[in-house]
Amino acid sequence: MGSAHFLAWILAKVRAGMSLQVLAYTMKRMIQIFWVRPLMAAI
Repeated sequence: MGSAHFLAWILAKVRAGMSLQVLAYTMKRMIQIFWVRPLMAAI
């Protein structure tokens, strides 16, 4: 996703930032797997 470092040094904030990055990555993968393949198969 292009993020190599965190802007916060407090562990709780770093955890929150990492959780958001992991969630965004997972959602991106789910969209690619479940929405693009059926669409491409239909085409």
